[in-house]
Amino acid sequence: MSTAIPPLDLAWLLMETPGGTTHVGALMLFQKPPRRRTLVSEVVADYRSRRPRPPFTYVPELLGAGMPHFRDVQTWDPHYHVQHLSLPAGSSYDDLLHLVADLHEPMLDRNRPLWRCWIIDGVPGRRFAIYTKTHHSIIDGVSGLKRLYDGLSLSPDDAIPAPAFALPGPPPSSTAPPPALRRLSDAVHGVLTQVGAVNQISRGAVRKALSAALGAHVEGSLPFVAGRAPTNAPLQQARGFATLSLPLEEMHRIAHHHGATLNDVAAAVIDHGLHAYLRETDQAYAHELIAMCPVSLRGDGDITVGTKVSAMFVRLGQPEATMTDRLHQVAHSVATAKKELGALSTDAAMTYAVALVALAGAGASTHLDRVGRPACNLVISNVPGSNDTRYLNGAALTGIFPVSALAAAIGLNMTLSSYCGHMDFGFVANSAAIGDVPALAEHTRQAYGQLQHAASRAVQNTV
Repeated sequence: MSTAIPPLDLAWLLMETPGGTTHVGALMLFQKPPRRRTLVSEVVADYRSRRPRPPFTYVPELLGAGMPHFRDVQTWDPHYHVQHLSLPAGSSYDDLLHLVADLHEPMLDRNRPLWRCWIIDGVPGRRFAIYTKTHHSIIDGVSGLKRLYDGLSLSPDDAIPAPAFALPGPPPSSTAPPPALRRLSDAVHGVLTQVGAVNQISRGAVRKALSAALGAHVEGSLPFVAGRAPTNAPLQQARGFATLSLPLEEMHRIAHHHGATLNDVAAAVIDHGLHAYLRETDQAYAHELIAMCPVSLRGDGDITVGTKVSAMFVRLGQPEATMTDRLHQVAHSVATAKKELGALSTDAAMTYAVALVALAGAGASTHLDRVGRPACNLVISNVPGSNDTRYLNGAALTGIFPVSALAAAIGLNMTLSSYCGHMDFGFVANSAAIGDVPALAEHTRQAYGQLQHAASRAVQNTV
């Protein structure tokens, strides 16, 4: 059995290099209950006994007869795909972060199903962790995180549920192929739709690029307008990883106080923290950074295979702005870009994403990205989370931190997701650009502290 690879998912496969990998992942932390010494080994044995289900049985076939497709394989190696590790006695949480960074570095084997997971014991504080990685061509952040949650229980008393890789996939849309005339009609409609979408996008993109080249201040979504920041150093295989958790309700209150959104607050503190980190490491960047912010195109209940996403390219705050001013600048930029993207049809938004990924991939493969303008300086993404406590074999999930992809000369990705009253950030960086990712996370925490202080003073002044 084979499945055609959609254009955007094919782009993730074609643009991948050893330094620019396109798999995504997550680090889940669990708190062990008392007197459960065999808890972790029970999870390992159970996971290895499960049979993967599509798309976790897919192997890509890009060359040979026919169009690129996924081949559905019926065999798998449970000891390869589900690995059991343990940190040495006396290890720290930073040791876990270094391990996850090392595991995240290499490409997935294209001759096997495109996923792996590691169950890691010995995490300080009577905890264990699960780190997973899956190729972006078979899953995106929204559908991937939903599967991880679906593979956990809402009760500490339940046994071990089927993990993400063994959950049923979406039902097939049709059991019989459409008639030849219908296939021809659909193909023609698809081509006309893509041509219309490209026409809808291209005029504005060309205008912005020319205006930026002439030094004008342009607004809206701004791909390939960014200057070359330290985060755009050529990608190497080495990765750095760090985590951060911030209080969710307080972030909402601060956002509401400033007429902003939760995403605006997250982007502003990341931006402020990154500028502070670059100044501290003698890499100060004297311009506004531009962040790519992925936007999910999935409707409620959509669990189909592959990637359904578009993107906004948002101008962030001025380098020396105060934390409050930066939040207002970011909120304005996000609102402008969101309005522009919202004017596109769904087909145009998907085509926009395919075209941008293809251009960025072409620039990386030809090294033109080292002399031209990069697509952006960093990626900031918010993936929907859960308000309900989840469990695995009686162990409570205490945090879930995205571990995202780096590609196309974009050497910094911060993806966040909410869980049980806190916002969990996962920082992934090209070590050639950001040598101390935990320090960057700490600067981001300090930026949030400045925003907290400013909000508190504003409340006191109104009393």
